Amino acid sequence: MSVRVRFAPSPTGPLHIGGVRTALFNFLFAKKNNGKFILRIEDTDRSRYVPGAEDHIKNSLKWLGIEWDEGPDVGGPFGPYRQSERVNLYREYAELLVKKGHAYYAFDTPEELEAFRERLRKAGVPNPQYNSITRQYMRNSLTLPADEVEKLINSGTPYVIRIKVPRNREIKFYDVIRGWVSFNSNELDDKVLFKSDGFPTYHLANVVDDHLMQITHVIRGEEWIPSTPIHVLLYEFFGWEKPQFAHLPLILRPDGKGKLSKRAAIEAGFPVYAIKWTDPQTNESNEGFREIGFIPEGLINVLALLGWHPPEDREIYTLEELINYFELDRVGKSGAQFNFEKAKWINQQHILRLSPEKLYEYAEPFLSEYFSEGVDRETLMRALLVMRERGTTIREILELTKSVFYPPELNSVFELLPEWNEQVRTALSEFAEVISKEETDSHDISNKIKEIAKRWELKKGKFMLTIRVALTGQKAGPPLGELITLIGKEEVVRRINRVLNAKEEGKQIQTK
Repeated sequence: MSVRVRFAPSPTGPLHIGGVRTALFNFLFAKKNNGKFILRIEDTDRSRYVPGAEDHIKNSLKWLGIEWDEGPDVGGPFGPYRQSERVNLYREYAELLVKKGHAYYAFDTPEELEAFRERLRKAGVPNPQYNSITRQYMRNSLTLPADEVEKLINSGTPYVIRIKVPRNREIKFYDVIRGWVSFNSNELDDKVLFKSDGFPTYHLANVVDDHLMQITHVIRGEEWIPSTPIHVLLYEFFGWEKPQFAHLPLILRPDGKGKLSKRAAIEAGFPVYAIKWTDPQTNESNEGFREIGFIPEGLINVLALLGWHPPEDREIYTLEELINYFELDRVGKSGAQFNFEKAKWINQQHILRLSPEKLYEYAEPFLSEYFSEGVDRETLMRALLVMRERGTTIREILELTKSVFYPPELNSVFELLPEWNEQVRTALSEFAEVISKEETDSHDISNKIKEIAKRWELKKGKFMLTIRVALTGQKAGPPLGELITLIGKEEVVRRINRVLNAKEEGKQIQTK
Protein backbone atom coordinates (compact mmCIF):
# COMPACT_ATOMS: atom_id res chain seq x y z
CA MET A 1 0.00 0.00 0.00
CA SER A 2 1.30 3.49 -0.86
CA VAL A 3 2.12 5.86 1.97
CA ARG A 4 -0.83 7.77 3.41
CA VAL A 5 -0.39 10.08 6.40
CA ARG A 6 -2.66 12.57 8.11
CA PHE A 7 -2.50 15.69 10.23
CA ALA A 8 -5.55 15.66 12.47
CA PRO A 9 -5.80 18.81 14.61
CA SER A 10 -8.69 19.72 16.88
CA PRO A 11 -10.18 23.22 16.33
CA THR A 12 -10.05 24.04 20.04
CA GLY A 13 -7.78 27.04 19.58
CA PRO A 14 -4.98 28.44 17.38
CA LEU A 15 -2.39 26.18 15.79
CA HIS A 16 0.79 26.10 17.92
CA ILE A 17 4.09 25.81 16.04
CA GLY A 18 4.43 22.36 17.60
CA GLY A 19 1.36 21.37 15.61
CA VAL A 20 2.78 23.03 12.52
CA ARG A 21 5.98 20.99 12.96
CA THR A 22 3.86 17.80 13.17
CA ALA A 23 2.02 18.75 9.97
CA LEU A 24 5.34 19.54 8.27
CA PHE A 25 6.91 16.18 9.15
CA ASN A 26 3.82 14.35 7.86
CA PHE A 27 3.92 16.41 4.67
CA LEU A 28 7.66 15.81 4.11
CA PHE A 29 7.29 12.08 4.70
CA ALA A 30 4.37 11.83 2.28
CA LYS A 31 6.12 13.78 -0.47
CA LYS A 32 9.40 11.91 0.01
CA ASN A 33 7.56 8.61 -0.50
CA ASN A 34 5.23 9.76 -3.30
CA GLY A 35 2.32 9.35 -0.91
CA LYS A 36 -0.71 11.36 0.16
CA PHE A 37 -0.96 13.98 2.91
CA ILE A 38 -4.45 14.23 4.42
CA LEU A 39 -5.86 17.02 6.59
CA ARG A 40 -8.61 15.80 8.92
CA ILE A 41 -10.38 18.09 11.37
CA GLU A 42 -11.12 16.26 14.63
CA ASP A 43 -13.93 18.43 15.95
CA THR A 44 -15.91 15.96 18.05
CA ASP A 45 -15.13 17.69 21.35
CA ARG A 46 -17.93 20.22 20.97
CA SER A 47 -17.48 21.65 24.46
CA ARG A 48 -14.00 22.94 23.53
CA TYR A 49 -14.75 23.98 19.94
CA VAL A 50 -13.53 27.51 19.16
CA PRO A 51 -14.99 29.44 16.20
CA GLY A 52 -12.31 30.46 13.72
CA ALA A 53 -9.82 27.84 14.89
CA GLU A 54 -10.25 25.65 11.82
CA ASP A 55 -9.59 28.59 9.52
CA HIS A 56 -6.49 29.48 11.55
CA ILE A 57 -5.21 25.92 11.14
CA LYS A 58 -5.79 25.87 7.39
CA ASN A 59 -4.46 29.38 6.77
CA SER A 60 -1.31 28.65 8.80
CA LEU A 61 -0.53 25.61 6.68
CA LYS A 62 -1.38 27.37 3.41
CA TRP A 63 0.89 30.31 4.22
CA LEU A 64 3.76 27.89 4.77
CA GLY A 65 3.06 25.98 1.55
CA ILE A 66 1.96 22.79 3.35
CA GLU A 67 -0.82 21.79 0.95
CA TRP A 68 -3.00 18.74 1.59
CA ASP A 69 -4.00 16.19 -1.04
CA GLU A 70 -7.28 15.32 0.68
CA GLY A 71 -9.28 17.18 3.27
CA PRO A 72 -11.90 19.86 3.93
CA ASP A 73 -12.50 22.17 0.96
CA VAL A 74 -10.42 19.80 -1.20
CA GLY A 75 -12.35 16.55 -0.93
CA GLY A 76 -11.10 13.07 -1.64
CA PRO A 77 -12.27 9.47 -1.85
CA PHE A 78 -12.57 8.97 1.95
CA GLY A 79 -14.54 12.06 2.97
CA PRO A 80 -16.04 13.81 4.71
CA TYR A 81 -12.90 15.02 6.45
CA ARG A 82 -14.53 16.70 9.44
CA GLN A 83 -15.38 14.22 12.17
CA SER A 84 -18.53 16.12 13.14
CA GLU A 85 -19.87 15.11 9.70
CA ARG A 86 -19.17 11.41 10.39
CA VAL A 87 -20.86 10.97 13.78
CA ASN A 88 -23.35 8.25 12.83
CA LEU A 89 -20.44 6.15 11.60
CA TYR A 90 -18.74 6.10 15.00
CA ARG A 91 -21.82 4.95 16.90
CA GLU A 92 -22.01 1.94 14.59
CA TYR A 93 -18.43 0.92 15.46
CA ALA A 94 -18.89 1.59 19.18
CA GLU A 95 -21.95 -0.69 19.21
CA LEU A 96 -19.97 -3.33 17.31
CA LEU A 97 -17.37 -3.38 20.10
CA VAL A 98 -20.14 -3.86 22.69
CA LYS A 99 -21.52 -6.82 20.72
CA LYS A 100 -18.03 -8.34 20.55
CA GLY A 101 -17.62 -7.99 24.32
CA HIS A 102 -14.81 -5.43 24.06
CA ALA A 103 -16.84 -2.45 25.29
CA TYR A 104 -19.78 -1.79 27.58
CA TYR A 105 -22.44 0.75 28.49
CA ALA A 106 -21.79 2.85 31.62
CA PHE A 107 -24.64 4.76 33.29
CA ASP A 108 -22.70 6.47 36.09
CA THR A 109 -23.69 10.10 36.60
CA PRO A 110 -21.03 12.83 36.97
CA GLU A 111 -21.89 12.98 40.68
CA GLU A 112 -21.45 9.23 41.08
CA LEU A 113 -18.13 9.34 39.29
CA GLU A 114 -16.84 12.14 41.50
CA ALA A 115 -17.98 10.30 44.64
CA PHE A 116 -16.21 7.16 43.34
CA ARG A 117 -12.97 9.08 42.79
CA GLU A 118 -13.20 10.73 46.19
CA ARG A 119 -13.61 7.35 47.93
CA LEU A 120 -10.50 6.03 46.18
CA ARG A 121 -8.49 9.14 47.02
CA LYS A 122 -9.43 8.79 50.68
CA ALA A 123 -8.35 5.15 50.49
CA GLY A 124 -4.89 6.32 49.40
CA VAL A 125 -5.23 5.84 45.61
CA PRO A 126 -3.50 8.90 44.08
CA ASN A 127 -4.85 8.45 40.55
CA PRO A 128 -8.32 6.84 40.66
CA GLN A 129 -9.22 4.90 37.52
CA TYR A 130 -12.33 3.32 36.08
CA ASN A 131 -10.67 0.02 35.20
CA SER A 132 -10.88 -3.78 35.26
CA ILE A 133 -11.05 -3.78 39.08
CA THR A 134 -13.19 -0.77 39.89
CA ARG A 135 -15.71 -1.28 37.04
CA GLN A 136 -17.33 -4.12 38.99
CA TYR A 137 -18.50 -1.61 41.63
CA MET A 138 -20.06 0.84 39.16
CA ARG A 139 -23.35 1.11 37.24
CA ASN A 140 -22.65 -0.44 33.85
CA SER A 141 -23.79 -3.23 31.57
CA LEU A 142 -21.22 -5.57 33.12
CA THR A 143 -22.74 -5.27 36.62
CA LEU A 144 -26.44 -4.63 35.90
CA PRO A 145 -28.96 -7.27 34.72
CA ALA A 146 -29.54 -7.29 30.97
CA ASP A 147 -33.21 -6.30 31.29
CA GLU A 148 -32.29 -3.28 33.43
CA VAL A 149 -29.64 -2.21 30.92
CA GLU A 150 -32.20 -2.40 28.12
CA LYS A 151 -34.71 -0.45 30.19
CA LEU A 152 -32.20 2.30 30.96
CA ILE A 153 -31.25 2.66 27.31
CA ASN A 154 -34.86 2.69 26.09
CA SER A 155 -35.86 5.26 28.71
CA GLY A 156 -33.29 7.72 27.44
CA THR A 157 -31.00 7.54 30.48
CA PRO A 158 -27.66 9.14 29.55
CA TYR A 159 -24.82 6.67 29.11
CA VAL A 160 -21.34 6.37 27.64
CA ILE A 161 -19.61 3.45 25.96
CA ARG A 162 -16.28 2.44 27.51
CA ILE A 163 -13.57 0.15 26.19
CA LYS A 164 -13.14 -3.03 28.22
CA VAL A 165 -9.41 -3.13 28.87
CA PRO A 166 -8.27 -6.68 29.70
CA ARG A 167 -6.56 -7.39 33.01
CA ASN A 168 -2.78 -7.87 33.30
CA ARG A 169 -1.80 -7.95 29.63
CA GLU A 170 1.34 -6.63 27.97
CA ILE A 171 0.47 -4.22 25.18
CA LYS A 172 3.37 -3.23 22.98
CA PHE A 173 3.88 -1.46 19.70
CA TYR A 174 6.85 -0.54 17.54
CA ASP A 175 7.61 3.16 17.22
CA VAL A 176 9.68 4.11 14.17
CA ILE A 177 11.50 6.76 16.24
CA ARG A 178 11.68 5.08 19.66
CA GLY A 179 11.71 1.34 18.98
CA TRP A 180 9.53 -1.01 21.02
CA VAL A 181 7.25 0.59 23.60
CA SER A 182 5.46 -1.57 26.17
CA PHE A 183 2.61 -1.01 28.64
CA ASN A 184 0.87 -3.27 31.14
CA SER A 185 -2.89 -3.09 30.76
CA ASN A 186 -3.25 -2.67 34.53
CA GLU A 187 -1.86 0.87 34.03
CA LEU A 188 -4.77 1.78 31.76
CA ASP A 189 -8.32 2.83 32.50
CA ASP A 190 -11.44 1.97 30.54
CA LYS A 191 -11.48 5.05 28.32
CA VAL A 192 -14.78 6.47 27.14
CA LEU A 193 -15.19 5.75 23.44
CA PHE A 194 -18.62 7.25 22.85
CA LYS A 195 -20.01 10.12 24.94
CA SER A 196 -23.53 10.76 26.17
CA ASP A 197 -23.80 13.79 23.84
CA GLY A 198 -23.72 11.46 20.83
CA PHE A 199 -20.13 12.25 19.84
CA PRO A 200 -17.16 9.87 19.88
CA THR A 201 -13.99 10.59 21.81
CA TYR A 202 -10.62 11.00 20.14
CA HIS A 203 -9.68 7.38 20.85
CA LEU A 204 -12.50 5.79 18.85
CA ALA A 205 -12.84 8.39 16.11
CA ASN A 206 -9.18 8.57 15.19
CA VAL A 207 -8.74 4.80 15.03
CA VAL A 208 -11.89 4.32 12.92
CA ASP A 209 -10.93 7.15 10.58
CA ASP A 210 -7.30 6.08 10.26
CA HIS A 211 -8.51 2.61 9.24
CA LEU A 212 -11.19 3.77 6.82
CA MET A 213 -8.88 6.40 5.30
CA GLN A 214 -6.17 3.74 4.86
CA ILE A 215 -3.57 5.65 6.90
CA THR A 216 -0.26 3.78 6.81
CA HIS A 217 1.77 5.89 9.27
CA VAL A 218 0.57 7.83 12.31
CA ILE A 219 3.12 10.59 12.91
CA ARG A 220 2.18 12.70 15.94
CA GLY A 221 3.57 14.29 19.10
CA GLU A 222 5.00 12.26 21.96
CA GLU A 223 2.17 13.41 24.25
CA TRP A 224 0.03 10.76 22.53
CA ILE A 225 2.25 7.84 23.58
CA PRO A 226 0.15 7.07 26.73
CA SER A 227 -2.97 6.83 24.55
CA THR A 228 -1.43 4.53 21.96
CA PRO A 229 -1.97 1.23 23.89
CA ILE A 230 -5.71 1.98 23.88
CA HIS A 231 -5.52 2.49 20.13
CA VAL A 232 -3.53 -0.74 19.72
CA LEU A 233 -6.27 -2.60 21.62
CA LEU A 234 -8.95 -1.08 19.40
CA TYR A 235 -7.16 -2.24 16.26
CA GLU A 236 -6.96 -5.71 17.78
CA PHE A 237 -10.62 -5.73 18.87
CA PHE A 238 -11.80 -4.66 15.41
CA GLY A 239 -9.49 -7.15 13.71
CA TRP A 240 -7.74 -4.44 11.71
CA GLU A 241 -4.09 -4.07 10.78
CA LYS A 242 -2.61 -1.16 12.70
CA PRO A 243 -0.50 1.56 11.06
CA GLN A 244 3.11 2.27 11.91
CA PHE A 245 3.53 4.75 14.74
CA ALA A 246 6.09 7.54 15.06
CA HIS A 247 5.95 9.91 18.03
CA LEU A 248 7.82 13.19 17.59
CA PRO A 249 9.85 14.81 20.40
CA LEU A 250 8.59 17.90 22.18
CA ILE A 251 9.59 21.43 21.23
CA LEU A 252 11.13 22.84 24.39
CA ARG A 253 11.49 26.31 25.86
CA PRO A 254 14.73 28.18 25.01
CA ASP A 255 16.16 27.18 28.39
CA GLY A 256 15.18 23.54 27.82
CA LYS A 257 13.03 23.48 30.96
CA GLY A 258 9.74 22.09 29.74
CA LYS A 259 7.46 22.27 26.74
CA LEU A 260 7.32 25.51 24.77
CA SER A 261 4.10 27.20 25.87
CA LYS A 262 2.50 30.44 24.75
CA ARG A 263 3.54 32.10 28.02
CA ALA A 264 7.14 30.89 27.76
CA ALA A 265 7.37 32.17 24.17
CA ILE A 266 5.97 35.58 25.10
CA GLU A 267 8.42 35.85 28.00
CA ALA A 268 11.27 35.02 25.60
CA GLY A 269 10.06 37.61 23.10
CA PHE A 270 8.78 35.57 20.17
CA PRO A 271 5.46 34.18 18.88
CA VAL A 272 4.16 30.66 19.27
CA TYR A 273 1.89 30.70 16.19
CA ALA A 274 2.74 30.77 12.50
CA ILE A 275 0.20 33.53 11.80
CA LYS A 276 -1.79 35.99 13.90
CA TRP A 277 -4.57 34.69 16.14
CA THR A 278 -7.40 36.76 17.58
CA ASP A 279 -9.43 35.11 20.33
CA PRO A 280 -13.13 35.38 19.34
CA GLN A 281 -14.24 35.61 22.97
CA THR A 282 -11.71 38.01 24.50
CA ASN A 283 -10.67 39.73 21.25
CA GLU A 284 -7.06 39.38 22.44
CA SER A 285 -4.63 39.18 19.53
CA ASN A 286 -1.29 37.41 19.35
CA GLU A 287 1.05 38.01 16.43
CA GLY A 288 2.50 35.08 14.54
CA PHE A 289 5.87 34.64 12.89
CA ARG A 290 4.40 36.05 9.68
CA GLU A 291 3.47 39.30 11.43
CA ILE A 292 6.93 39.83 12.95
CA GLY A 293 8.50 39.47 9.52
CA PHE A 294 9.44 35.83 9.04
CA ILE A 295 9.02 34.39 5.57
CA PRO A 296 7.55 30.90 4.94
CA GLU A 297 10.82 29.48 3.64
CA GLY A 298 12.61 30.55 6.81
CA LEU A 299 10.06 29.22 9.30
CA ILE A 300 9.75 25.90 7.46
CA ASN A 301 13.53 25.47 7.71
CA VAL A 302 13.51 26.41 11.42
CA LEU A 303 10.77 23.91 12.29
CA ALA A 304 12.34 21.11 10.25
CA LEU A 305 15.50 21.28 12.36
CA LEU A 306 13.54 20.91 15.62
CA GLY A 307 14.04 17.21 16.22
CA TRP A 308 15.16 16.12 12.73
CA HIS A 309 18.88 15.71 12.04
CA PRO A 310 19.84 16.31 8.39
CA PRO A 311 22.41 14.02 6.76
CA GLU A 312 24.55 16.95 5.62
CA ASP A 313 26.58 19.32 7.78
CA ARG A 314 24.58 22.46 6.99
CA GLU A 315 21.50 24.20 8.29
CA ILE A 316 19.89 25.99 5.35
CA TYR A 317 17.43 23.94 3.27
CA THR A 318 14.71 24.70 0.77
CA LEU A 319 11.42 22.85 1.02
CA GLU A 320 12.40 20.72 -1.97
CA GLU A 321 15.67 19.77 -0.27
CA LEU A 322 13.86 18.91 2.96
CA ILE A 323 11.55 16.58 1.04
CA ASN A 324 14.53 14.95 -0.64
CA TYR A 325 16.46 14.36 2.61
CA PHE A 326 13.65 13.63 5.08
CA GLU A 327 13.65 10.25 6.84
CA LEU A 328 11.83 9.35 10.04
CA ASP A 329 14.82 7.44 11.36
CA ARG A 330 16.72 10.74 11.50
CA VAL A 331 14.20 12.16 13.99
CA GLY A 332 15.52 12.06 17.55
CA LYS A 333 13.80 11.08 20.78
CA SER A 334 14.96 14.03 22.87
CA GLY A 335 13.14 17.35 23.02
CA ALA A 336 14.39 20.17 20.81
CA GLN A 337 15.04 23.62 22.31
CA PHE A 338 13.68 26.59 20.38
CA ASN A 339 16.48 29.11 19.78
CA PHE A 340 14.94 32.38 18.56
CA GLU A 341 18.27 34.00 17.65
CA LYS A 342 19.16 31.03 15.49
CA ALA A 343 15.67 31.09 13.99
CA LYS A 344 16.17 34.71 12.94
CA TRP A 345 19.54 33.88 11.39
CA ILE A 346 18.01 31.04 9.38
CA ASN A 347 15.22 33.36 8.27
CA GLN A 348 17.78 35.93 7.13
CA GLN A 349 19.63 33.34 5.04
CA HIS A 350 16.41 32.64 3.15
CA ILE A 351 15.71 36.35 2.73
CA LEU A 352 19.14 36.73 1.16
CA ARG A 353 18.19 34.08 -1.41
CA LEU A 354 15.02 35.84 -2.54
CA SER A 355 14.72 37.45 -5.94
CA PRO A 356 14.08 41.23 -5.87
CA GLU A 357 10.46 40.61 -6.92
CA LYS A 358 9.86 38.02 -4.20
CA LEU A 359 11.48 40.21 -1.54
CA TYR A 360 9.17 43.06 -2.53
CA GLU A 361 6.18 40.71 -2.46
CA TYR A 362 6.92 39.71 1.14
CA ALA A 363 7.51 43.35 2.12
CA GLU A 364 4.37 44.68 0.46
CA PRO A 365 1.86 43.84 3.26
CA PHE A 366 3.93 45.96 5.69
CA LEU A 367 4.69 48.96 3.45
CA SER A 368 1.83 51.16 4.63
CA GLU A 369 3.16 50.91 8.21
CA TYR A 370 6.57 52.26 7.24
CA PHE A 371 6.08 54.53 4.22
CA SER A 372 3.63 57.18 3.12
CA GLU A 373 2.28 57.22 -0.41
CA GLY A 374 4.55 58.38 -3.18
CA VAL A 375 7.62 56.32 -2.32
CA ASP A 376 9.37 55.35 -5.54
CA ARG A 377 8.97 51.59 -6.10
CA GLU A 378 12.27 51.11 -7.92
CA THR A 379 14.24 52.97 -5.26
CA LEU A 380 12.44 50.99 -2.57
CA MET A 381 13.32 47.69 -4.24
CA ARG A 382 16.98 48.70 -4.49
CA ALA A 383 16.97 49.81 -0.87
CA LEU A 384 15.44 46.52 0.28
CA LEU A 385 18.15 44.59 -1.54
CA VAL A 386 20.88 46.64 0.16
CA MET A 387 19.31 46.58 3.63
CA ARG A 388 18.52 42.86 3.72
CA GLU A 389 22.18 42.23 4.48
CA ARG A 390 21.56 43.87 7.87
CA GLY A 391 18.08 42.64 8.87
CA THR A 392 16.96 39.20 10.00
CA THR A 393 13.24 39.76 9.36
CA ILE A 394 11.21 41.70 6.80
CA ARG A 395 10.26 44.18 9.52
CA GLU A 396 13.88 44.79 10.53
CA ILE A 397 14.77 45.38 6.89
CA LEU A 398 11.90 47.84 6.42
CA GLU A 399 12.88 49.72 9.58
CA LEU A 400 16.38 50.13 8.17
CA THR A 401 15.00 51.06 4.75
CA LYS A 402 12.99 53.95 6.22
CA SER A 403 16.24 55.83 6.64
CA VAL A 404 16.60 56.09 2.86
CA PHE A 405 13.32 57.97 2.51
CA TYR A 406 12.95 59.91 5.75
CA PRO A 407 15.45 61.98 7.78
CA PRO A 408 16.00 60.88 11.36
CA GLU A 409 14.71 62.63 14.48
CA LEU A 410 17.28 65.22 15.51
CA ASN A 411 17.18 64.08 19.12
CA SER A 412 18.27 60.60 18.11
CA VAL A 413 21.04 62.08 15.98
CA PHE A 414 22.41 64.17 18.85
CA GLU A 415 22.23 61.24 21.25
CA LEU A 416 24.24 59.00 18.94
CA LEU A 417 26.87 61.40 17.59
CA PRO A 418 30.26 60.05 18.74
CA GLU A 419 31.63 63.55 19.37
CA TRP A 420 31.02 67.16 18.39
CA ASN A 421 33.56 69.98 18.14
CA GLU A 422 34.68 72.60 15.67
CA GLN A 423 36.80 70.13 13.72
CA VAL A 424 33.89 67.71 13.31
CA ARG A 425 31.54 70.55 12.30
CA THR A 426 33.98 71.88 9.69
CA ALA A 427 34.73 68.40 8.30
CA LEU A 428 31.02 67.57 8.01
CA SER A 429 30.34 70.88 6.27
CA GLU A 430 33.20 70.24 3.82
CA PHE A 431 31.86 66.75 3.11
CA ALA A 432 28.42 68.17 2.26
CA GLU A 433 30.03 70.69 -0.07
CA VAL A 434 32.04 67.97 -1.84
CA ILE A 435 28.94 65.80 -2.29
CA SER A 436 26.94 68.71 -3.70
CA LYS A 437 29.53 69.69 -6.30
CA GLU A 438 31.07 66.46 -7.56
CA GLU A 439 29.76 63.41 -9.35
CA THR A 440 30.96 60.63 -7.05
CA ASP A 441 30.56 56.86 -6.90
CA SER A 442 30.90 54.65 -3.82
CA HIS A 443 34.69 54.36 -4.19
CA ASP A 444 35.14 58.12 -4.60
CA ILE A 445 32.99 58.80 -1.54
CA SER A 446 35.18 56.51 0.58
CA ASN A 447 38.32 58.32 -0.62
CA LYS A 448 36.81 61.76 0.05
CA ILE A 449 35.87 60.74 3.60
CA LYS A 450 39.43 59.54 4.18
CA GLU A 451 40.94 62.79 2.82
CA ILE A 452 38.66 65.06 4.85
CA ALA A 453 39.20 63.07 8.07
CA LYS A 454 42.96 63.24 7.62
CA ARG A 455 42.88 66.99 6.90
CA TRP A 456 40.98 67.73 10.10
CA GLU A 457 42.87 65.16 12.20
CA LEU A 458 39.84 62.96 12.77
CA LYS A 459 39.76 59.18 12.96
CA LYS A 460 38.22 57.89 9.76
CA GLY A 461 35.94 55.41 11.59
CA LYS A 462 34.55 58.07 13.89
CA PHE A 463 34.01 60.49 11.02
CA MET A 464 32.18 57.83 9.01
CA LEU A 465 29.99 57.14 12.05
CA THR A 466 29.25 60.86 12.34
CA ILE A 467 28.10 60.99 8.72
CA ARG A 468 25.98 57.84 9.12
CA VAL A 469 24.28 59.14 12.27
CA ALA A 470 23.61 62.51 10.64
CA LEU A 471 21.97 60.80 7.65
CA THR A 472 20.03 57.99 9.34
CA GLY A 473 20.06 58.35 13.12
CA GLN A 474 21.54 54.84 13.25
CA LYS A 475 24.97 53.50 14.18
CA ALA A 476 24.94 50.61 11.71
CA GLY A 477 23.84 49.95 8.17
CA PRO A 478 25.13 49.28 4.67
CA PRO A 479 28.37 50.75 3.36
CA LEU A 480 28.18 54.55 3.37
CA GLY A 481 28.77 54.77 -0.36
CA GLU A 482 25.75 52.59 -1.11
CA LEU A 483 23.65 54.43 1.46
CA ILE A 484 24.50 57.86 0.02
CA THR A 485 23.75 56.64 -3.51
CA LEU A 486 20.34 55.37 -2.38
CA ILE A 487 19.43 58.54 -0.46
CA GLY A 488 20.52 60.77 -3.33
CA LYS A 489 23.01 63.65 -3.46
CA GLU A 490 20.56 66.49 -2.81
CA GLU A 491 18.89 64.76 0.15
CA VAL A 492 22.27 63.87 1.68
CA VAL A 493 23.33 67.51 1.59
CA ARG A 494 19.99 68.65 3.01
CA ARG A 495 20.22 66.20 5.96
CA ILE A 496 23.79 67.18 6.81
CA ASN A 497 22.95 70.89 6.68
CA ARG A 498 19.90 70.22 8.84
CA VAL A 499 22.15 68.77 11.56
CA LEU A 500 24.72 71.58 11.20
CA ASN A 501 22.04 74.26 11.45
CA ALA A 502 20.40 72.61 14.42
CA LYS A 503 23.72 72.36 16.22
CA GLU A 504 24.48 76.03 15.46
CA GLU A 505 21.11 77.13 16.79
CA GLY A 506 21.67 75.04 19.89
CA LYS A 507 25.05 76.73 20.43
CA GLN A 508 23.50 80.20 20.17
CA ILE A 509 20.79 79.29 22.67
CA GLN A 510 23.40 78.05 25.16
CA THR A 511 25.40 81.30 24.68
CA LYS A 512 22.36 83.43 25.48
